[in-house]
Amino acid sequence: MTELNPLKVVVFGLGYLGATHAACMAELGHEVLGIEVDQLRREKIADGHLPFYEPGLSELLRKHLASGTLRVSDSYAEAAEWGEVFFIAVGTPQKKGESRADLQYVDSVVEQIVPLMNRDAIILGKSTVPVGTCRRLTDRIDQLANDGVHVELAWNPEFLREGHAISDTLRPDRLVLGCDPGGRAEKVTYQVYSRIIDEGVPFLVMDTASAEIVKAAANSFLATKISFINAVAEVCEASGADIKQVADAIGYDDRIGSKFLNAGLGFGGGCLPKDIRAFQARAGELGASSAVGLLREVDFINMNRRTRMVEIARRACDGNLLGKRVAVLGASFKPESDDVRDSPALNVAGQMQLQGASVVVYDPEAIDNSAKVFPTLDYAPTAQEACAGADLVMVLTEWKEFSRLNPTQLGSEVRKKAVVDGRMCLDRRAWELAGWNYLC
Repeated sequence: MTELNPLKVVVFGLGYLGATHAACMAELGHEVLGIEVDQLRREKIADGHLPFYEPGLSELLRKHLASGTLRVSDSYAEAAEWGEVFFIAVGTPQKKGESRADLQYVDSVVEQIVPLMNRDAIILGKSTVPVGTCRRLTDRIDQLANDGVHVELAWNPEFLREGHAISDTLRPDRLVLGCDPGGRAEKVTYQVYSRIIDEGVPFLVMDTASAEIVKAAANSFLATKISFINAVAEVCEASGADIKQVADAIGYDDRIGSKFLNAGLGFGGGCLPKDIRAFQARAGELGASSAVGLLREVDFINMNRRTRMVEIARRACDGNLLGKRVAVLGASFKPESDDVRDSPALNVAGQMQLQGASVVVYDPEAIDNSAKVFPTLDYAPTAQEACAGADLVMVLTEWKEFSRLNPTQLGSEVRKKAVVDGRMCLDRRAWELAGWNYLC
């Protein structure tokens, strides 16, 4: 096993990606300085509290803050003086009114840190960016760097799943690095991840454009699988076939696999939607029309699932949502997360409210975030209270808590035994035996 030589690692941006990466770099034995310019977020993290929910991360953060291996600051000057390797982990949200990614935060890190560097350095980008970003920023770094100082930029994309961020960082499927041949980036990156690589994780080195496309292509493929099975689900519904049986059967084909073949409400969150739209926009700029057409259809199918779910709810309420009380179980875009960005569940809840329904939402972790985005919806502290007197119960996020609900007990709380399983996570037979009208 390679002997670890601890590095002084700087992580710019302590949002979801950055906070996870900083804590995990400390766990790997490095000294870490996290740079966060947002004062409220910085103070929270320095105090050991995360502004979001991720299983196990708060404990890991507090462990390394207490040991002193992880520190938090807002000083770029301190980072430039202290650090040996610098990770860019800031957000790349979708531009308002456009499909393209907003790279202002990535650009800002480069603009601020490079002029402060007085010795050679390696910058590794982790943020998800359109292809060509690394090459553009390398040209800008050459303009900003001090005389005699060589700053090398390479790209090391992240592949985190919310709810599994720690394991995806410390035990990833693969590590990808895009760098120019002949530089120091490959050697330094190997040193950063030596413990992981020595455990057998593939370390894939390629050019920077390829590394940038890997993340966009991976997310686009996962999104395509979800939209594909949802398109098949419409055919199954029209023909009377069982989509779960169809999905299970094709999933046995090892060329296809069963992951991401769960028909239902579709995908949301802060990654897949924005990433496929940014990839689509960049493909259009490059003249790759086939990719544009495919990704546009994937996005359309996904968004259409939300409208379809409202239609199913209306049908369950005898064709009219006006005045009906609807319990929505789930607000986060996926379980084990409090992230409600582009949440299909909240989108459906909002649409139903606009059609006259009285909507009560419950989620184990995402109530506070939901109330900020949809303050006009009603919220309940428990699933049972959300369902009290309901004409319809809708399960729109597949939290384990919901799959364990007792349909007989819950039946005594509602006005009408009607349930829409938007994530196909309930035991249909058990609910129907308890007298429920089950729709999915």
